[in-house]
Amino acid sequence: MAVRITDGLRAQLDVIAQLNDRTVTEEIRLALESWIEASKSDPKVLQRAETVRAEIEREAQTKQSAIEAIFGAADSGAKTPSSRGKAAPA
Repeated sequence: MAVRITDGLRAQLDVIAQLNDRTVTEEIRLALESWIEASKSDPKVLQRAETVRAEIEREAQTKQSAIEAIFGAADSGAKTPSSRGKAAPA
């Protein structure tokens, strides 16, 4: 992954890494882990997650309905594909 940052931010990151006796990569990883954990309890993120989850469920239901319209209801039993022109294995 490549991330573009300003020279000033990079300089600050370098200093923080040096002060903490860690690599820049480790500082970035730790910062991202902390940010992700904080995001998990952010009310705006939680609300957006519920909205996205509902959208996904609606899309899934629409696709399920389309499949049922094409192939019939799932409880009608699974059909195996035909083997047109193919000989059965010996």
